Amino acid sequence: MTFRVIEAEQRSEAWFQARLGRLTGSCAGDMLAKIKTGEAAARRDLRMQLVVERLTGKPQEEGFISPAMQRGIDLEAAAIAAYEGATGNLVRSTGFLACDELLAGCSLDGDVDNFTGILECKCPKSATHLGYLRGQAVPAEHRAQMLHNCWISSAQWCDFASFDNRFPAELQLFVVRYTPTALELTDYEMAARTFLAEVDRELESVKGLMGHA
Repeated sequence: MTFRVIEAEQRSEAWFQARLGRLTGSCAGDMLAKIKTGEAAARRDLRMQLVVERLTGKPQEEGFISPAMQRGIDLEAAAIAAYEGATGNLVRSTGFLACDELLAGCSLDGDVDNFTGILECKCPKSATHLGYLRGQAVPAEHRAQMLHNCWISSAQWCDFASFDNRFPAELQLFVVRYTPTALELTDYEMAARTFLAEVDRELESVKGLMGHA
């Protein structure tokens, strides 16, 4: 997968424009959502969102930031520094990675050794952080995003890091590595291509309504 880096600060106007109409890591779980019959609502809503964004040229994300989200933003630099200190990996900040071939992309919390590895960093609620410490595994709710980001960046691995400076020093950082298999990457790419083709067809169908309005 080849991509270009669009230098834009996360949550800036330029960042929202870079993501416009693209399948991104934060939406990967919705794209993969399944139910026993029919289409999952989350998948359908994502498809409609991308269609509307491409049709109007305007992002549909509200950009709302809750106090918990703001705390995560404020702590991100400290979390990355803690990760670097614990692992010895130097993290480089990158902008939005826009795929050249497909309308897909991702925003990384950082990459290591020129995209050999990437970082997914969270500063969650304390109860959530404790759950990660007890689980000692890649959190299921973040796995799709990590897989998507590895697919876009061609990284060999993604480290998940959870940081909470309210804990005792030795429990403030949790790190676990996710190394997707070739089969996981192949299956994900197939799912993403299928979904994006559906978005394309939906967009053409909507454009066809213009002559009948």
